[in-house]
Amino acid sequence: MPQDDSDTSIGALASALERAHAQIAELTRSVGTYRSLVENVRDLVWRTDANGRVLYVNAHVEEFLGYTPAEALGVAVDVYFAADCALRVRQGLLASVFATPPAPWFDTEIEYRHKDGRQVLAEARISAERDGAGHVVALHGVSRDVSAHRRVEQALRHREFFLEESQRAAAIGSYRTDFVAGVWESSDVLDQIFGIDAGYARTVAGWLDIVHPDDRAAMGAYLQTEVIEKRRPFDHEYRIVRKTDLASRWVHGRGKVAFDDRGKVVAMVGTIQDVTERRLAGEERARLEAQLQQSQKMDSVGRLAGGVAHDFNNMLAVILGHTELAIEQLDTAHPLRADLEEIRSAAQRSAELTRQLLAFARKQTIAPAVIDLNEALGGMVKMLHRLIGEDIRLVWRPTAGLWPVKVDRSQLDQVLANLCVNARDAIAGVGNLTIETANTTIGEEAGLAPGAYVRISVTDDGSGMDDETMSHLFEPFFTSKAVGKGTGLGLATVYGIVRQNDGFIDVTSTPGQGTTFTLHLPRHLGADEPAPSPDGRPPAKRGRETILVVEDEAAILRLTKRMLEGLGYTVLAANTPGESLRLAREHAHPIDLLVTDVVMPEMNGRDLARALTSLHPGLGSLFMSGYTANVIEQHGVLAAGVHFVQKPFSKQELAARVREALDARASV
Repeated sequence: MPQDDSDTSIGALASALERAHAQIAELTRSVGTYRSLVENVRDLVWRTDANGRVLYVNAHVEEFLGYTPAEALGVAVDVYFAADCALRVRQGLLASVFATPPAPWFDTEIEYRHKDGRQVLAEARISAERDGAGHVVALHGVSRDVSAHRRVEQALRHREFFLEESQRAAAIGSYRTDFVAGVWESSDVLDQIFGIDAGYARTVAGWLDIVHPDDRAAMGAYLQTEVIEKRRPFDHEYRIVRKTDLASRWVHGRGKVAFDDRGKVVAMVGTIQDVTERRLAGEERARLEAQLQQSQKMDSVGRLAGGVAHDFNNMLAVILGHTELAIEQLDTAHPLRADLEEIRSAAQRSAELTRQLLAFARKQTIAPAVIDLNEALGGMVKMLHRLIGEDIRLVWRPTAGLWPVKVDRSQLDQVLANLCVNARDAIAGVGNLTIETANTTIGEEAGLAPGAYVRISVTDDGSGMDDETMSHLFEPFFTSKAVGKGTGLGLATVYGIVRQNDGFIDVTSTPGQGTTFTLHLPRHLGADEPAPSPDGRPPAKRGRETILVVEDEAAILRLTKRMLEGLGYTVLAANTPGESLRLAREHAHPIDLLVTDVVMPEMNGRDLARALTSLHPGLGSLFMSGYTANVIEQHGVLAAGVHFVQKPFSKQELAARVREALDARASV
């Protein structure tokens, strides 16, 4: 029986309904699956209306922000944003999702505020849901918490910054070298040390081109022997030439080397530090240490020289004094007189040698006075002409308005004579010698005692000196002259005299071009009277006064007594301070003058003079010594009113000094 059309329609409808139910069931299962996925995802999934009011939020919101889904629904999403974040998100949405044409989504960062007050940083992707007319009716978003990730990133950036700044502060750069590929990488600090930019060819050849040419061979030998053959870490100092300014710099490289199975170097990582300042400081320290050692050596030699000169002067005093006494007893035709004259001449030369030693040791007694250097040096020019000879042209260039200085005139003569003799010996044949004076002021930056100085320059155009000779220039007994041509004490004497007068010396010299000695003597600012003219009337040398002589060297005591008695004086002689005090107490008549050694057992000369003055008021004093002692002077300079005679002395010198002391006593 044929089917009715209605039955067919009902069957088709039933089939359609069955299919629809199946599709609905499948869709329900799919929705449930997707909902389960959304609910359990670790990201915050949310939906708002077009005005930003929350329509849906997954369960993760409680872990994400501390709110339950029920608490979050219906709330404006801006409430959960940190300050200023809502405005930035809204502006971004308007510029993308709400724009024409719209963007499919908008990526941004959102700073959420957790329920407990802390901030949660999230990366968010937001898209729009539109109606048939294209109008935005809802917003969908997914937010992922990246707070921990950003903290790690921030910590890494901080560590990188700390490492880079530490390297920059310590001038340490880092590198990594791939020897197989023949290339290397470097940090920014290393690029600064090398003076290269990002475009520099970082190849092995490029590295070697930075190494100083004079150090490349040594670098190659070090790498081959120490690093490759002995497999030691790279640890080497060498020079580089910066590419930016071509400056030579010292660097200290360190590195760990990797080898393959065949022992071939394949890689190295390490650091390079700019150590130029440290090297320069080390060189300066070494130079200063050498100067200190030299100064200590000079001081030691000076102390030795002073001690030797003291003992030697005592012996010379006996030799010279007795020789003079013997000569006085012989007429000019006596056959022994010539021999005695030779002995006296040799003794006088020896005495001059000891005076040079004392000058070097700064133990020479001086009596400085305020003088005009132009006047003093100008008076020496004629004598210097005779000293250097006719082949050498002497040029005298004084500067007007020269400041006064306080110096011993005889020491000044000695200094100029030594420098001019040195210049004469340095000039082969015809040459020029120039002496100049000038005022100068030295600041603290010069590394010397700052202040006002008067400068004396002695310049010759002779043979000059090399660095080795100059390093020993002021050492006693050092000489570059031929054997028998010099004692080696001339410049040592100059050095000692200048230092004793609180000055200093500069020397510049070039082999084949000559030498300049520049002496700096401090400007005198006191009100001392100028030095007396040396051509005054000589004092009387004989007398009838009573003199007490105290000397612990018996030979010198006998000699001095004999000399003074020969000059007409009454002499009391004592070998010790105690004996002299006894004689002074027992002597019924006044004693006019005490002539005493400075350093003696029991009591020094100054204290003895004080003790004797209490017994014989008005007693004058004349001190004698083989070298100075601080009991009568300060740093080798005699105080005003102190009379002194240096051993060895001649009879004439002793007579003059005794007369000066007696006359000074009488004038008080």
